[in-house]
Amino acid sequence: MKYIDARHDPNLFGPWFSGSSWGTWDVIAKAVFGEALTAAELKVFADLAGHNCAPTTQVDEVWIAGGRRGGKDVNAASLVAFLATVGAELLNFRMHLTRGERGVVQLLAVDRDQAKIAMGYLKAYFEQPLLAQTVLNMTADTIELNNGLSVEITTNDKRRVRGRTVVACVLDEVAHWLPSENSTNPDTEVYRALKPAMATIPNALLIGISSPYARRGLFWKKYQAHYGKPGRVLFLKAPTWTLNPTLPRDGDFLTEAFNDDPINAASEFGAEFRADVERFVNLEVVQACVSPGIFERARVANVKYQAFVDPAGGSGTDSMTLAIGHRDGETAVLDAVRERKPPFSPEAVVTEFAETLKAFGITRVTGDRYASEWPREQFRNHGIAYDVSQKTRSDLYRDMLPVLNSGKADLLDNAKLIAQIVSLERRVSRGGREIIDAPPGGHEDLCNAVAGVIEMCAVRRVFKGPTAVVGTWGRPSEYSDESEAPCPYVGRVDRY
Repeated sequence: MKYIDARHDPNLFGPWFSGSSWGTWDVIAKAVFGEALTAAELKVFADLAGHNCAPTTQVDEVWIAGGRRGGKDVNAASLVAFLATVGAELLNFRMHLTRGERGVVQLLAVDRDQAKIAMGYLKAYFEQPLLAQTVLNMTADTIELNNGLSVEITTNDKRRVRGRTVVACVLDEVAHWLPSENSTNPDTEVYRALKPAMATIPNALLIGISSPYARRGLFWKKYQAHYGKPGRVLFLKAPTWTLNPTLPRDGDFLTEAFNDDPINAASEFGAEFRADVERFVNLEVVQACVSPGIFERARVANVKYQAFVDPAGGSGTDSMTLAIGHRDGETAVLDAVRERKPPFSPEAVVTEFAETLKAFGITRVTGDRYASEWPREQFRNHGIAYDVSQKTRSDLYRDMLPVLNSGKADLLDNAKLIAQIVSLERRVSRGGREIIDAPPGGHEDLCNAVAGVIEMCAVRRVFKGPTAVVGTWGRPSEYSDESEAPCPYVGRVDRY
């Protein structure tokens, strides 16, 4: 059975895709597998692909940039279920597996929450009688089938790809994959790990589905290389109202979103890549400042240490972090970092941090204005003075950049810290102010504390004004008339 037929079969995916509102997704379903399109469908395809040369055979890769609330998750999950069952027979996946080898259909999500959503759809699909009879075992993230294949739903970790024979894979919300402790470029690294894992399966299919974001990363590169160009790699782009006509373009919800923030709404719902987001610093710059294998430095006598803390309440999603460093010549040296993830007791973490500060001989710590007087009172109870930083996070990151670029920072070998620094973005607010911050959904609690201590330890050249200098230009031999005396001058030298 073809995918387009399975979508409307009441015993398979029909209960989810009945009605005309799924018409655009039906065109996508036919195009991906090279099914013939009607004249009306070809017009829809041309609007999606930027050209009218629809595939006549199954493509190798399809990338779909779609607006939010357009049905990406439910369609991605249906593709996974189809390719692991009915589609596996159609595409002859099993004939390319050796005895004892189990093929895998994967859905790699942006985070655990997104993975749970996809797994919810898949479990519902496999409750259909025809699909239920194919299930041997089901766990929190894996469905083992009786046809020699398994379905895996997990986060975007390249380690989950290696060592497997992947017959099909969906990269869900790939434009929003964030750096982690295991990967600073997860989209590219997962893609590079996937290609060899799929190499022995002739009809293997790679599917990337996401709302677009910044003009960088794997998704952006695929758009540049393949949108508007026929070939074995298909890139399709559609706003929310095209994928889901039940949300009209001029409806209250979308109108309010575009009025509130046109640039963000154009990306979230209009499927346009943002031009106002730039990478803050390159990975290579940060890595050049890291001392490999140095995870913490012991206290050294006669060294003055500085500390910066990023407080948190313990019940949300933010960590409470501490960074300690010192100045060595013109280099800002990072000596120690601490992070406590929620949930935690703020009072207990302050007690722990105070002990660390005292171990380095520190009696003053700097932090932001979090919770007004609370941090100051808590640290004061442990004999540590708390100074409020006069700079915002964005200011601290801005001041950290020249220190990193000049190689005058000596960082610890901390993968999470490196990932957070690399993930920072430059964005422009609606009022025109530049903001440096973590990407949506990202965290920079550790990075914020480190940026604060680097700012405290970095050498700052302060302009003190000009100084008058009296001297002479040249010597007599440098003039055509050697009898001429040197020319006096009064100049200035800038003092720092």
